[in-house]
Amino acid sequence: MPFIHENTDWPNLIWDSDKLSTELAALRYREGQLVGRMQGLGFVLRQEASLKTLTDDVVKSSAIEGEDLNPDEVRSSIARHLGLDVGGLVSSSRNVEGIVEMMLDATQNFSEPLTSNRLFGWHAALFPTGRSGMQKITVGGWRPSSAGAMQVVSGPYGREKVHFEAPDANRLPTEMAKFLEWFNTPSSTDPVLRAGIAHFWFVTIHPFEDGNGRIARAIADMSLARADKSKGRFYSMSAQIETERKDYYDQLEAQQRGGLDITPWLNWFLNCLGRAFDRAEETLEAVLYKAKLWDKANHNPVNERQRLVINRMLEDGWQGHLNTSKYARLAKCSTDTALRDIRELLETGILLQNPGGGRSTSYRLIEPDQLQP
Repeated sequence: MPFIHENTDWPNLIWDSDKLSTELAALRYREGQLVGRMQGLGFVLRQEASLKTLTDDVVKSSAIEGEDLNPDEVRSSIARHLGLDVGGLVSSSRNVEGIVEMMLDATQNFSEPLTSNRLFGWHAALFPTGRSGMQKITVGGWRPSSAGAMQVVSGPYGREKVHFEAPDANRLPTEMAKFLEWFNTPSSTDPVLRAGIAHFWFVTIHPFEDGNGRIARAIADMSLARADKSKGRFYSMSAQIETERKDYYDQLEAQQRGGLDITPWLNWFLNCLGRAFDRAEETLEAVLYKAKLWDKANHNPVNERQRLVINRMLEDGWQGHLNTSKYARLAKCSTDTALRDIRELLETGILLQNPGGGRSTSYRLIEPDQLQP
C-alpha cells in the first residue's frame, strides 16, 4: 500500500464529520467548562495551573522523542519568559530555552500567521548548536536532498522495517506552501479538528531533518489555543500523547499507509484530547487543594523549615510518607527539631499521623475532603 502522500489527490484530506460530531461536541462542552473553571480561579491560582501545564507540555513533548529535560529548568525558563513571580527558579540550558521559546511563541501568539520563517525560527531554537546529537543538520531550513530519504525504521541492521517514508526533499517547498496556506486561511472547520489535521499533515510532510514531532505538536497546540481563544494553557495534549506514545505512533503509521480519509486518526486525536482534559481536571483539583492547604496553614504561620517540607510533600514526585528522619534530612535540622516541627503541624491539622507507632510512625498531609472549601 502506498504512503498517504503518494496518493494522486494528496493533500486533499477528507473525514466523516458525522462520525466525529458527537465526540467533538462533548469535547467542546468540556473545554468550555474547563476554561470557565480555570478563569474563575483568580489570577495567582490560574497562573500556577498554567505554569504547571506549560511545563508538562514542554517536558513531555521532548520525552516523546526520547529527550529528557529537567522539569525545574523548564519551569524556571517559562516563568522568566512570562515574567511570573514564582519561587525556586534555577538557570536553564540553551536547549531548554529553545523549546520553551518555541512553545510560548505558538501558544501566546496563536493568532499570528504561521509562516516558513516562523517555522525556521522554531527549528533554529530547537537546535542552537546546529546539531542533532553528534550529527550536523540543516537548521532553519527544509531538509536538503543531500540528507537522503527521511524514513522511520525499526529492527536490526540489514533487516530494518520501514514504517514510513516522507516526501522527497525536492517536494518540500510546494508541500509546505500548501500546508501554510491552508493553516492560515479562515475555515468553517472546527479549530479542534484543525489541530488534529495540522498535526497529522505536518508530521507526514516531515520537512526538517529533526524536530518534526515537537514542531507538529506545537502547531497543534497553536490551533488548540485558537479554539480556546486563550493564551492560558490548562491542558496538555503532549503530556497525554507521551502517556500513550506507542498507540500514538501506531495510529500515525496506520493512517500514513492509508487513503486520504483520516477519520480514524481524528477520532483517536479527539479521544486522546478528552483524556488530556481528564488530566487537566486532576491538575485543577491539585491546585485548589494546595491553595486550601496553605490557607489553613497561614492561620497559624509555619516556619521556613515547615514551609519547605510541606512544599516538597505537595510536589508531583513525592513518594511515601513523612517521618522524623526524612523531615530532618529535607529541612537540614536535628531530629529533635524535626519532631517539634511535626508536632506543631499535627496540632494545627496540617499533618495527620498514620496508623502505627514506634519506629514506624509516619505522617501525611491532611486529605482534600477534610479541608474546608
